[in-house]
Amino acid sequence: MRVLGVDPGLTRCGVGVVEGAAGRPLTMLGVGVVRTSADAEIGMRLVAIEQGIEAWLDEYRPELVAVERVFAQHNVRTVMGTAQASAVAVLCASRRGIPVALHTPSEVKAAVTGSGRADKAQVGAMVTRLLRLAAPPKPADAADALALAICHIWRAPAMNRLQQAHAAAHASRIPTTAPVRKVTR
Repeated sequence: MRVLGVDPGLTRCGVGVVEGAAGRPLTMLGVGVVRTSADAEIGMRLVAIEQGIEAWLDEYRPELVAVERVFAQHNVRTVMGTAQASAVAVLCASRRGIPVALHTPSEVKAAVTGSGRADKAQVGAMVTRLLRLAAPPKPADAADALALAICHIWRAPAMNRLQQAHAAAHASRIPTTAPVRKVTR
């Protein structure tokens, strides 16, 4: 499975592509950051992020895009910018028919380090180790994007089994033939 991880942000939007499968060695195919100037108009910043993500989608052709789920912070301005960048990533993938998965920061940290409360240094160290890199990707947004991709690769099989079990349980409760109602006006 090839996954593009996106750590959304207006100034620095981390992107990273990882290929592999649960229980197998993972390979980093690319990592970077789409940058925009804090002085630029919001519309132009979003266009720059879109162009950057589109370029990554063109180059790496991922099977899935994993985006960090926006969570509430005290700084509304930061949350808004993160949500806007996140929406651009979801839009770019969806426009191409690429499935999108959202993972919370604590899910990603737990998947990669074993603790949902790990700090950025711990995440970077584990990403470096798991992908057999010489040094942690810089800035931290790039390492976080790789962590998102790793998280999804490892969690996807369990998530698929849960979805299948839920669908089967739901289907067993639904009658196979529904009564037809006559509608009169």
